[in-house]
Amino acid sequence: MASPERIAPDVDTQTLLAASKVISAAVAHSLAAVEEQVSVPGLRVLVMVHAQGSLNLSAVAEGLDVNASNASRTCERLVAAGLLDRRDAQHDRRQVSLTLTRRGTRFVNDVIAERLEILTRIVDAMPDHERANLMNGLDAFVAAAESLGDHASLDDHTGRLLRWVV
Repeated sequence: MASPERIAPDVDTQTLLAASKVISAAVAHSLAAVEEQVSVPGLRVLVMVHAQGSLNLSAVAEGLDVNASNASRTCERLVAAGLLDRRDAQHDRRQVSLTLTRRGTRFVNDVIAERLEILTRIVDAMPDHERANLMNGLDAFVAAAESLGDHASLDDHTGRLLRWVV
């Protein structure tokens, strides 16, 4: 937890935590809609593949911070569900290439759309000038998070607490 002397004087921690709760609620709502179909690690794999286009098992294991056998089991469940395609890589048959199926792409897009719908409703309820200020602030917020992606003080024992910022 941040010590009081490390918090910038113009940061209202109550407001920051309240905003965090709103965003967390949007994420939780979108997860609740799919939790019977896909586990949280499974959804993370789908989102990583969606962002990258194609991954191998090593990249999935690293992204989930698990060993290769756990990553493989997660991917096999997604293949069995028809969300992920697993093929031998063209350049090296010892490697596998993981890509989303059309159903997998729709699935990830639906989860993203659910989150976006909730957040957009909230943002649309704001006065125009405050919405513009928020968007500028969020751009800076995301840029700051990306710049701290490998910062030692945010270490989760992998050195990358913010590794989900893709």
